[in-house]
Amino acid sequence: MEEIIAEDGIQVGCTADSWEEAIRIAAQPLRARDSIEPSYVQRMIDAVNTLGPYIVMMPGLAMAHAAPGSDVLVSDLSLAKFDRPVDFGSDKGPVEIVMCLACKDREAHIARLSRIAEKLMDDSFLGRMLACTTTTGLYELING
Repeated sequence: MEEIIAEDGIQVGCTADSWEEAIRIAAQPLRARDSIEPSYVQRMIDAVNTLGPYIVMMPGLAMAHAAPGSDVLVSDLSLAKFDRPVDFGSDKGPVEIVMCLACKDREAHIARLSRIAEKLMDDSFLGRMLACTTTTGLYELING
């Protein structure tokens, strides 16, 4: 089965002073791999400004994304783990993991989200993610 996330899409030890900065940091691997254009990062931020902190999936985890568009060049996923929790203004509390999902079309979007959701159905999965201190550890946990 295709990997859910590439190892070079994972960052640990990140710090951000705002949720906007957290999204920008989490999206950096997608920019580095030319999977997205800068406008997609701004669209993810604009979506939260417009719709509220809907991207906070559960305490500790946010899934930044925006609708598929021409500024998504390759469907891709990245993850940033922050040393200090980032407040998105959600009633689910602050987050330490921000994943960025970029999809070229709705089908890819739904398929990738469902694979991540399957992992998160395990109540201990997020705790195990939060306990990881290396990119390799997170890579193996998510793709295992």
